[in-house]
Amino acid sequence: MTPSASILAAASATQTIVDGEGRTLAIRRLTALDRLRLFKAAGPTLAQNQPWLGMALIASSVVAIDDVPVPPPVNELHIEAMIGRLGDTGVAAIAQVLRQPIEADTTEELDMAGN
Repeated sequence: MTPSASILAAASATQTIVDGEGRTLAIRRLTALDRLRLFKAAGPTLAQNQPWLGMALIASSVVAIDDVPVPPPVNELHIEAMIGRLGDTGVAAIAQVLRQPIEADTTEELDMAGN
């Protein structure tokens, strides 16, 4: 696997966390296409509102709650409904994970490539 492929695989991997309310949240980092679709769902005004968009990014990162799949939001109401469902504890737990850098062990692959 190339270094770029390793980073992409790590970025799109699903992580499972437990929030302060004991819910199991499956999340994954958004891809460029996911972010583009989020901008479309937010609309032109909200897509420029950085605080709102940050919360929307957190909501859009959820793929399942307690093993029940969550579809990606397609409009402002879906985003707000997910934020309401997550509440402060869910948002905080997801934000903590998303703040962490993407970890991919590419050192060995770079050595093999002669870099």
